[in-house]
Amino acid sequence: MGQTHPPELCGRFHRASELIGRRWTGAIIYVLLRARCRFATLRDAIPQITDRMLSERLQELEQEGIVERIVVPETPIRVEYELTRKGRALTAAMDAIAAWAEKWVPLAPEVSEPPARPAPSRSAGRGRARAARRSRTAPGRSTA
Repeated sequence: MGQTHPPELCGRFHRASELIGRRWTGAIIYVLLRARCRFATLRDAIPQITDRMLSERLQELEQEGIVERIVVPETPIRVEYELTRKGRALTAAMDAIAAWAEKWVPLAPEVSEPPARPAPSRSAGRGRARAARRSRTAPGRSTA
């Protein structure tokens, strides 16, 4: 019987999956595969992403040569983001993930908001405040 070697992880694959698999990165690439976008458009298209996180991820993707930041010299100046040739080369991979997700990943149930409590009336609020003041200064009570 021959000696078997454990499977090895390809360093390039590992680096690529760590880059693309970072939180929000796949969503950013997915949106940019459909259209060149301004920052606010990207933010609005990706639920729950913060401005800070979007900015950080766009900078990382720009440093990797996946996204290009384009300054449109208009008044006011407009900044847009677009995938580079390297970024567009992810189309087949992103399409494969989308097809896999369609088949295997159920949609998360919508998180329902708790029912809104009615706001206390102004008179009720003043009554509680008055009662609290009276209880602190009621006769026979020590304020020390």
